[in-house]
Amino acid sequence: MDTQSETVNPSEEKNKKLRLWGSWAVTALLVAILISMLYWQPILAQQMAEMNGETESISVGPVSDASAEALASMPYFEAEVEDDHLIRYPEPRTIAPTRPRSEPVKYVVDTGDAVFSIASKFNISPETLLWSNYDVLKDDPHSISPGQELIIPPTNGILYEWREGDTLENIARDFRADVDEILNWSGNKLDITNPEIEEGELVMIPNGQREFQQWVVPTYAVGRSGTNASLPGGCTVDGPGLWGGGFFIWPAGNHYLSGNDFWSGHLAIDIAAGTGAPIYASDSGVVVFSGWDSNGYGNVIMIDHQNGYHTLYAHLSSMVVSCGSNAVQGQVIGYAGSTGNSTGPHLHFEVRYLGGFLNPWTVLP
Repeated sequence: MDTQSETVNPSEEKNKKLRLWGSWAVTALLVAILISMLYWQPILAQQMAEMNGETESISVGPVSDASAEALASMPYFEAEVEDDHLIRYPEPRTIAPTRPRSEPVKYVVDTGDAVFSIASKFNISPETLLWSNYDVLKDDPHSISPGQELIIPPTNGILYEWREGDTLENIARDFRADVDEILNWSGNKLDITNPEIEEGELVMIPNGQREFQQWVVPTYAVGRSGTNASLPGGCTVDGPGLWGGGFFIWPAGNHYLSGNDFWSGHLAIDIAAGTGAPIYASDSGVVVFSGWDSNGYGNVIMIDHQNGYHTLYAHLSSMVVSCGSNAVQGQVIGYAGSTGNSTGPHLHFEVRYLGGFLNPWTVLP
């Protein structure tokens, strides 16, 4: 069989050689760059260290041991910190406990406290706080004063001190509660099969309630049922006097509370007002009481607006209107204070209609 010899193209052979030499040249260049970087790195690090104020020299010789120290160190950095600064320590507890309390706690009344604000702080109703501290407060939220020690129940209801002869059935009936709720309340720690309660032991009556005495100034009015001059602060009103328009304004410069809100044991709102702050007539009318009240209101003014409405302003430091005088809406009638049963200066403001108590929030703009 005939064989045909391959013909080699000279130009193709030349291109192969050029590619081979080119690859070797690129490899050599990369090696040279790598060696240059290893050589210049410690020198540059030394220069940077000197620029940052370091005096210690860094060796630039070859490294023979793989475990030797690094050829270069990081530049020195020093933060400028003033002497007065806060230090925040880590807090490992990141989740606050949300378990409800099962035991009562004690609380000492501080300046500026009120039954409503204390109850809000412990997430209970103000009625619960008042009912559970009858021996101290006597059902009067105005009798609170700094230094008193109150018992804070763990839940809404009544914390009751057990007396000789009490039974669960009688107590549940008296406080409109449920026997099973009393038995199953964990804080009472009762054996539901044989509950035994010692005299003097505190028992939580969940959702229990009772009536309590309201301490209020009687409503005085112009006319045949008008005020009695023989009563402290009362007077005899001559003539019809001014009539109110039925629209009320805020009686103090501040339009927010400081203490009690309106609730069943406090038929008023306590408006924030510092001692000496002016107090204004919320509507026009006749002053039917201006004087001292011994039930805890201190210096108090009552205005009959002669349209079914009365307004009352208590705990005043001083009064500038007298009983029987007219008061125009917006007129200064007195100055705020902390007289009577009060833990701090504020204005106790009541609105009454036909002898009943209205929530002032419903009539104030």
